[in-house]
Formats: sequence, structure tokens, C-alpha cells
Amino acid sequence: MIRSMTAFARLEKTDNWGTVTWEVRSVNHRYLEPHFKLPETLRVLEPKLRDILRKTLARGKIECAMRYHIDPSSNEQLNVNTVLAQQLLAAANQLEQHMPQANAFSAIELLKWPGVLEDSQIDSQAIQATALAAFQEAITQLRANREREGSELQDLVEKRLQGISAITTQVRDQLPGILEQQHQKLIEKFEEARLEVDPSRLEQELVLLAQKSDVAEELDRLDTHVTEVYRVLKKGGSCGRRLDFLMQELNREANTLSSKSIVSDTTQSAVELKVFIEQMREQIQNIE
Repeated sequence: MIRSMTAFARLEKTDNWGTVTWEVRSVNHRYLEPHFKLPETLRVLEPKLRDILRKTLARGKIECAMRYHIDPSSNEQLNVNTVLAQQLLAAANQLEQHMPQANAFSAIELLKWPGVLEDSQIDSQAIQATALAAFQEAITQLRANREREGSELQDLVEKRLQGISAITTQVRDQLPGILEQQHQKLIEKFEEARLEVDPSRLEQELVLLAQKSDVAEELDRLDTHVTEVYRVLKKGGSCGRRLDFLMQELNREANTLSSKSIVSDTTQSAVELKVFIEQMREQIQNIE
């Protein structure tokens, strides 16, 4: 299964104490790069959250934001860290001696200070358990969204592969006619110059021309790379880097085909090849 690196998931999970909400955004990146926006009291979960990500995804910049809301009707109580609150009040009083114009803390402002208002031990454990379970579900949802978009990307890439195969077949079929056409042009040049056609000299010129315009090897390698792209797409998994490498190889052969071209038709075919390859490369940048 091909997976895109671009996706979004939102999951809300309700428990007897309240509600946890996760929002997870994923964009393309060379490696797996997670970023977490968590309430201060749940920072302790970050190693476990990273472990869940590593087991589920291989690449992408992942932004994970979590918030929770405690149901006021629950029986659990909130605790005040009185030690920290007293320290803050003492610091505020000390500062007020040097800055009489400074406003004193209000009780509400003091409660907003990180760490002053604490969940009870039971609440903390319950919130952590719900948050981890909800995150696992959110990442599963994100992965499914990435797979769905990856399937669409695969269809787009395969359509371009079909176009490349059609062009290589067309160029291969045109090669004998191109050589015969150049043969006739060479004879006409001799006749226009009113030179006697030396069979051995003509044969040498034709051999040089055939060597210069021989793109059979490039066409064969294009077919081989196209077959390999199909194989990688079918295998699925984390294959974005492999596909990106194959795009470089396809582009290399298209450039060689263009440099060996002796007629405008082949040159145009090489240009069309590079257009298809670039379109595929842009899509593959989003594949995991």
C-alpha cells in the first residue's frame, strides 16, 4: 500500500472524567520529524507518543496538538500546589517593593500559572490513559488517510508511466524509418555536390550515423526503469526515496535520448518524456 505524507486527522475521545481532543497534521519530509503541543501536565507522555509514531509511520513532519477538558460534574477534585503558589506570591511581593506601580496577582491569574493548578493523582492517570488511547486511534486514522491519498498518487504516477511506455514504443518503431530517411538525405547531399558515391565511404558515413543515433540502449533502460517503478509501487510500504531515485534515472535516460536525437520527432519525444517524469517526481515527493 502506497502512503502519502500529507494528511490530517482529528479525534475526540470522551471518558467519565472529561474529553481529550487530538489534531494531527502530516506533511512531506525526508525523515520522521514529530512535533508535540501538549498541556504542561502531560509532557511526561511525549516519549510514549513518539514511540507510537515510530511504530506506525516512517516519514513525514508530524504536528500533534492535544487538549483536554474536565467535566465539572465529575467527582474528581483539582488540587492547588500551595508551595508553588506561596513562592509566586512571595516573588510578587518582593517585586512590588521595587515597583510600587506593579499590579498584584489576582487569584485567577495565579491559578493560570503553569503547575499551580494540578489534577488529582487519579485524574492525572485517567487523563494519561485516555490521551494515549486517543492518540493511537488518531494516528491509525491519519495512516488510513495517508493510504487513501497514496492510492490516488499511485494512480497519477501509473498514468504517467503508461505515457512513457507509449513514447518509448513510438520512438523504437520510428528508428528504422529515421535511419532510412537519413540514408536518403546523405545520398542526396552527395548528388547535390555532384560527387561520385563511393560505396565504402557511404557505408562508413551510415555506420557513424547509426552509432550516433542508436538510442536502443536508452529505450531499453527506460523500459527497465518503468518496470521497476511498477514493481516498487506494487510492493508499497515506505518507498518514496526509492521512487525518487528512479525518477533521477529516468530523467538521465531522457536527457541522453535528447542528446542523441537527429530528427525533431525524437527531440519532441524526449521533451514529452521529461514532462511526464517531472510530473511523477512532483507527486512522488509526497509519497512516504
